[in-house]
Amino acid sequence: MRMWLATTMLCLPGVATAQSVAPDLVASSAQGDLSVTIYNNNLALIQDTRQLALPRGRSRQEFADVSAQIRPETVTLTAAGAGIVEQNFDYDLLSPETLMNKSVGQSVTLVRTNPATGAETREAARVLANNGGTIVQVGNRIEILDSNAGRVVFPSLPANLRARPTLSVTLDSANAGTRPATLNYLSRGLGWKADYVALFDEKAGKLDVQGWVTLTNTTGTTFNAAKTLLVAGAVGTVDGGNRPRFYGGRGTPGPRGNQPGTEAARREQLGDFYLYPLAERTTIANAQTKQVSFLDVAGAPAAKTYFYRSPWLQKLDEAVSVDTVLRFSSSREGGLGDALPAGTVRVYMRDARGAPQFIGESEIPHTPMGSKLALKTGEAFDVKILPVVEKRERISGERWRTTMRYTLTNARAQGVTVELAQAGLDGWWHDTKITDESQPSTRVDADEAVWQVAIPANGTASVTATFDTRF
Repeated sequence: MRMWLATTMLCLPGVATAQSVAPDLVASSAQGDLSVTIYNNNLALIQDTRQLALPRGRSRQEFADVSAQIRPETVTLTAAGAGIVEQNFDYDLLSPETLMNKSVGQSVTLVRTNPATGAETREAARVLANNGGTIVQVGNRIEILDSNAGRVVFPSLPANLRARPTLSVTLDSANAGTRPATLNYLSRGLGWKADYVALFDEKAGKLDVQGWVTLTNTTGTTFNAAKTLLVAGAVGTVDGGNRPRFYGGRGTPGPRGNQPGTEAARREQLGDFYLYPLAERTTIANAQTKQVSFLDVAGAPAAKTYFYRSPWLQKLDEAVSVDTVLRFSSSREGGLGDALPAGTVRVYMRDARGAPQFIGESEIPHTPMGSKLALKTGEAFDVKILPVVEKRERISGERWRTTMRYTLTNARAQGVTVELAQAGLDGWWHDTKITDESQPSTRVDADEAVWQVAIPANGTASVTATFDTRF
């Protein structure tokens, strides 16, 4: 099934082998034996074991190449016979901007080159400010440095300005000697999400699905040859890292038919979370997006349906398209057979020439195995509906009688069935009645009634219903 999507990725256990680690990246890093646990909400737990040569008593140890988005309050360090006295995180990283900021009030040397002769001149200058531009004092004059200012030579590197993110720890060791020390901390800037590529064969009623984990690293640090574990689930954080997802996307209710499953997936769990370990160590480079395969299913049963939800008292002047809905299951028998991490499902269909074409996408939340899914992929071009309020009258002080008509049209050469839901009937009093209707409905709950409306090929169908309500 992977043949139709030309891409090269990493894979989780049982799928393929992870890519090799670039030797130059490993050699240039001060990191030790790394384990990285990445959560959905842009959060990761870093465990870094390094060999430390400690003297007896107090000493300052520096840990370079930690995440630039480290949460210093979460740092723990374990080393046999040693305890932490103090820790500092130097987060000012070396760059032209930070170097100039740190040099305000200090003396520098301006080196200029004569474009005609190539001769260099040097002048001593004092940096006065660096706010949207650099202002310096040269002798008795004030200058603003621009792109033609030449080079600026600094006498030394300012204190606490680091080339790499560095955590410094003061340790008190009972004995001298080299021993392993494990640094643990939480960091923002490392996250993952799931993306699903689905190829739908409408005639066969089959769905091929590839699931990809997309890793992102914006920590400012590369993590080399790391054992990587992905955790699927909403981990609570005090800074509000969780965001709910809905089957309909954008926080709106989706089509009817989504139902959580009750099957246990054959995956390792941590509490209420599912774990997705990478098969081999991998390097997660800074400013990199990496994809990992975790699901590859061919021929799962699926069907296309149509759906429309009408708000209460909706009256339109022109017909609108109904929703196109893709229905399938994540069950072991007759479905995808796995728990699905929250993410985006992108659906493709083959055109008449056999080329896969994109037809829509929808978000899903964390979905247990055995669930039923109904995903809106778009709006139907040829299937439309026109809801109108035919009659509305007050029948008592607090009761109303309302007659609705829904006219549905189908310009397709095949007959279709539209699931029509009338919403907003009764969310509070639970005494709304349907006193008359042109075809039987199903009252799925107090607030919504549903009709299955068959529309013939190149034809029209209508539904009328009379409601007795408090409003």
